[in-house]
Amino acid sequence: MKLSSHTAAGLLAGVAAAGISAAVALGRHPLPSTWLIRGVFAGAGKVPVKKILPHIPRFTVTGHRGLHYLGSAAKPTLDLFLPENAARKPLPVVMWIHGGAWISGSTEDVAPYLKVLAGYGYAVLGVGYSISPEAVYPAALKELNAALGFVREHADRYGLDPDRIVLAGDSAGAQLAAQLALAITNPEYARDTGAVPAAGPEQLCGILLHCGVFDLESVARMAGPVGWGLRKALWAYTGSKDWAATEAADHMCIPKHVDHRFPPTYISGGNGDNLTLTQSVPLADRLQDLGVPVVRRFWPKNYRPALGHEYQFQLHRPEAMESLHETVAFLEQVTGVTALPRNPLEERAARRRLDAQPDIRLSA
Repeated sequence: MKLSSHTAAGLLAGVAAAGISAAVALGRHPLPSTWLIRGVFAGAGKVPVKKILPHIPRFTVTGHRGLHYLGSAAKPTLDLFLPENAARKPLPVVMWIHGGAWISGSTEDVAPYLKVLAGYGYAVLGVGYSISPEAVYPAALKELNAALGFVREHADRYGLDPDRIVLAGDSAGAQLAAQLALAITNPEYARDTGAVPAAGPEQLCGILLHCGVFDLESVARMAGPVGWGLRKALWAYTGSKDWAATEAADHMCIPKHVDHRFPPTYISGGNGDNLTLTQSVPLADRLQDLGVPVVRRFWPKNYRPALGHEYQFQLHRPEAMESLHETVAFLEQVTGVTALPRNPLEERAARRRLDAQPDIRLSA
């Protein structure tokens, strides 16, 4: 869910402007709330293209947009970004799931950032999925699982390595990525949820989780406009106003189901994002307690300027660049494939930043 403090204020203002009759409608059906939240997200959830493209490494990236992974006439689609370096094939795969509170967002929103990652020498998929309330749980999860099948089925055509896959996601996409990782690594969870994973645990190298929503029990108690928005989104996504009592909510609550088999994890959130302390930090702690290798990227509460939700996409900011370089280092470690070299100026800047930071090696 891409919601800054300014966006949250806009959300409340929108509710106030809606009037009494609209407020009544918001309480009877999830669709009016969905329209409102989507309207607030419009524009706010997009990666700033002009600010991010200068950071793409010097290597050419080829994009294959709008690939049908659910059948030739079906929507949604996926985007595949490949570095122009045939000598490196087959390429490890990063499968990125976009955010949007399960009710908005698209692959277009994150495409510029995915091009940056691909420029470091990895095949990067941006996977679209059906959003709610037009589709309800578990439709999105089934579609994302099918995208894993696409990797295997089209590995030879695009030079992909189906045995080195890293799942990734931002905001609600991080929750979806984590849930898919659970289905892959935990047979009991897969059986309970009815999932038939399209990849095996030996093929899943790691997972990237940015600014995610993981603990739905905490969401049920969350105050303010962010809590309100998430609960309305979960009503739409689960198909039930009493979403917290649904089987879907139980399946979606990541901390309840993770165990030592969860893949090595990079997890991050901004200190100005009110999801970080209630969602990302507790999950990182839980994974470390279980012995899962974890790389954490959080900032002190009083760090200034405060870093909001989805800070990692703001590559004109040094903190986002730190996260990017740590992400690439994580990909190198878990896939065993060295990233393509950066341009000299960026390489020196990255080395200075990382030398000033704590060791980012995986730790359990």
